This record gives sequence, structure tokens and C-alpha cells, in this order.
Amino acid sequence: MKYAMRISDRLLELVHRDLSRPHAVAYERVGHLHCRVGIDKDMTVILAEEYRPVADDDYLPSSAAGAMIGPTAIRRALQHAYQRRDSVFHVHRHDHVGVPAFSRLDVRENARCVPDFWKVSPAMPHGALVLSLDAAIGQVWCPLTHANQPLRDITCIGTPVRRLGGLYG
Repeated sequence: MKYAMRISDRLLELVHRDLSRPHAVAYERVGHLHCRVGIDKDMTVILAEEYRPVADDDYLPSSAAGAMIGPTAIRRALQHAYQRRDSVFHVHRHDHVGVPAFSRLDVRENARCVPDFWKVSPAMPHGALVLSLDAAIGQVWCPLTHANQPLRDITCIGTPVRRLGGLYG
């Protein structure tokens, strides 16, 4: 199955605004995108619908990561996903222009944490998204195979429509 993500320009602006806020113990901010999913024979489209930032109190001091979140942040995201039965994407930003990349730490922690969302929303794809100031990259875990793969396309819907990234850009 191929996966694409769509996010409105208003929601993307809200995410960037939140991720830009400084924090006392974290070098970067983290949040969760709650999404609806549309399935076609060739493509699953993930539509970002709601952004929920990690609360200030849920960040833990860490010299090993730009942001480390505690169990309360994960529990809140899991609870919201359980109530909505939706798809969840962990999101953070690397502050530069151009296509971002997942760090080795991102890859390891995403593989450890993202599948937890199947405990509360088992039929949905879940994943992780890294934004830059003008682009994005994402990984998605398929609910049927439990395998992960890159998002094929990430598009911001607004005027104009902007391709943020994906497998081919």
C-alpha cells in the first residue's frame, strides 16, 4: 500500500507556531497530529485534522535528545487516539530550510513508540513526521503488515498547494 499525507495550510501554520516556542529544558518541541484516513485501491490518504502539542510539564531534561517526553505525554496521545479511533503522527521540527531527515535516535524511538498506537487504534496507520522550515519527511506503519515505509507524498493544501516532500522529494 502507498501512503500520502495532506495537511491544511492553517493547521501547518499552527504546528509551526507551536514548534517554534522555546522550552526551559527541551531544545525542540514535539506534538501529535491526529488524522483521518481515506483508502483507495492504490493509495491511502492520511488527512491531518488536529494538532495536540505536548504540554510543557511533560518534557524531561535530556542531553541525549533535542526533546524527551515523559509517559504522561504518551498516555495523553494514546487516550485521545482511543477516543477518536484515528491515525496518529508524532511530529517535531528541525530548524533549517530544505528536506529534513530522521536522526538515528528518531528512527530508533519511532520504531519503539509508534506501534503502541495500535493498542488503542488498531485499524489505522500511524507514523512520524519531521518538518523543516519549508519541507517534511514522514514514516508510516501499515496496520496490516506492521511494516514501516516512507510517506509517498506530503502536501499542504491551501493557496497555493505546496508539496512538502515524501518519497520522491
